[in-house]
Amino acid sequence: MSSVQARIGRERQRYKDHLRLVAGCIPFKFEKIVDGHTRNPESRLLVLMISSPNRHDLVFPKGGWENDETVEQAACREALEEAGVRGILGENHLGEWEFRSKSKQNNCSLEGGCRGYMFALQVTEELESWPEQALHDRKWLTPKDAFKLCRYDWMREALKNFLTSLPEDKKNEMREELVEFSMMPVPDAAKERSILSSGRFGKTSVMQRLEGSYNKVTVQA
Repeated sequence: MSSVQARIGRERQRYKDHLRLVAGCIPFKFEKIVDGHTRNPESRLLVLMISSPNRHDLVFPKGGWENDETVEQAACREALEEAGVRGILGENHLGEWEFRSKSKQNNCSLEGGCRGYMFALQVTEELESWPEQALHDRKWLTPKDAFKLCRYDWMREALKNFLTSLPEDKKNEMREELVEFSMMPVPDAAKERSILSSGRFGKTSVMQRLEGSYNKVTVQA
């Protein structure tokens, strides 16, 4: 069993404009591909997704941002609690989205509204056990496969923003894959079923780029 305990309850949950503030990340790593025919093996980009109970699709780790932590610390904590990974968090978030929590998808009131901030997390450690292991399986996927399995359109958009944010040398290694990926459509987030008093959920800000720079953010166990 993991010695790290997951936080429970919402006593410290942050809210703004009637929206629950949420932080999450796209965990990733570069896996070396060795075929025995080259002295300079290429690397393959993989992203980590997790399952949810009684669901067949996958999500990126995310959860409530609490009032005793920064948004970066919240994103790292959720990655640790839900996916059992630690790593180096991107300096800037990939974007900011408004959406409705899965339990309130068909509710037209303000209840269940969330504002989420997503980051990139370069994984440096994968734990064998983690706090919410019983609730979430984890799976490493290529970005193309992850895109197909994302539960929500805003997650697909976050994944595209993540790929755009990669350092130039990594983009060069993945040029053909990125071209193919860029042609995959993302439905207009403003057309999602979730509705707020302002009219709709969707993208709320211009996306910020990581520019290939990452800073370590530590989470207290």
